[in-house]
Amino acid sequence: MSSPEKWTHPGPGSPPATAAKPTAEQVIAGLRATDEGGADLVQLLTPEGERVQHPDFDIDITAEELRGLYRDMVLVRRADREANALQRKGELGLWVPLLGQEAAQIGAGRALRPMDMAFPSYREHGVAWCRGIKPGQILSMFRGTDNGSWDPVEHRFHPYTIVIGNQVLNAAGYAMGQKFDGKVGDADSEATMVFFGDGATSQGDVHEGFVWAAVYDAPLVFFCQNNQWAISEPTERQSRLPLYQRARGYGFPGIRVDGNDVLATLAVARWALEECRQGNGPILIEAFTYRMDAHTTSDDPSRYRLSDELELWKLKDPIERVKVHLVKQQWADQEFFDSVEADAERMAIELREHCVTLPDPSTERIFSQVYAEGNPVLEAQRDEFLAYHAGFAGGEH
Repeated sequence: MSSPEKWTHPGPGSPPATAAKPTAEQVIAGLRATDEGGADLVQLLTPEGERVQHPDFDIDITAEELRGLYRDMVLVRRADREANALQRKGELGLWVPLLGQEAAQIGAGRALRPMDMAFPSYREHGVAWCRGIKPGQILSMFRGTDNGSWDPVEHRFHPYTIVIGNQVLNAAGYAMGQKFDGKVGDADSEATMVFFGDGATSQGDVHEGFVWAAVYDAPLVFFCQNNQWAISEPTERQSRLPLYQRARGYGFPGIRVDGNDVLATLAVARWALEECRQGNGPILIEAFTYRMDAHTTSDDPSRYRLSDELELWKLKDPIERVKVHLVKQQWADQEFFDSVEADAERMAIELREHCVTLPDPSTERIFSQVYAEGNPVLEAQRDEFLAYHAGFAGGEH
């Protein structure tokens, strides 16, 4: 494949991609496309663990820094797998896996500076890790014991957003505020990064965010994790163009990076954030990656995608390529890898214990955690409900 355009358009005689079910030819074409990523893909570390040069992007990385990125990805994946298992055991109401997207999230998360702001969707467990959010705080939301226990101002990390694409509007408004407050163009500059998936690019909120950010030159990096599947819909059925090219229509740059390459993602994210801090935003990054697991634990991906596709992407695993590179460069030995695995297992045990011992929230919370201030009507409703609920004490209900 010589250009990204070939990724999107069906060949002569091919049926349109509007059928209720993709044909075998469309599935195969999509499989080949996701294998390539296009001629404009920014990559610094191949799936085989080889460093490659890019004319516009590079990164100086020390052995210690790369070991840190590797550790981040391993621990985040282990927390993700433990959470997935906890949901299957009935300890969580739902879980949203990130398996396969660790490099995209850690690369972007580590590119953020302390003063920058991040707006996640509901899958950014790796970015949360980079912002100092403990995995247990994420699990408590999916267990239903709280709505997110971290301080978004302290961590510069907004609460998770379940409504698809809504966080893009929130981020656009926040970034516009940064611009209005004069927090761009100097040594203390700030930027905002908002995360969403390829499916969210079909939502109006995302496009409205593009418009507002472009019109006001907001310091906003749109970080799209294109994991190839919007639940059961492949990307090729959502857009005639590669997603990063959509930015052109709004008047700002778009770039596609290998989302399974933590070095390339880190380099591109750093560049984009710095451009925004200097007043040259917004920028769209399409991290070309793959969702190795289900959309959520309520989803069955075997019903809509081929096992061959999954096996192909296993060869592009974001963690394995870093491990191979560390070994080739003699930057890490078996003792290091064993210590990371041991840390991951300890964390998993602690996470499991934390999850199953979380206290049930009080009944009163459904009133006290809705409005900033009470009012007579709400208080009367609360008193009536609590009295009704107390009538079941000691009995079955």
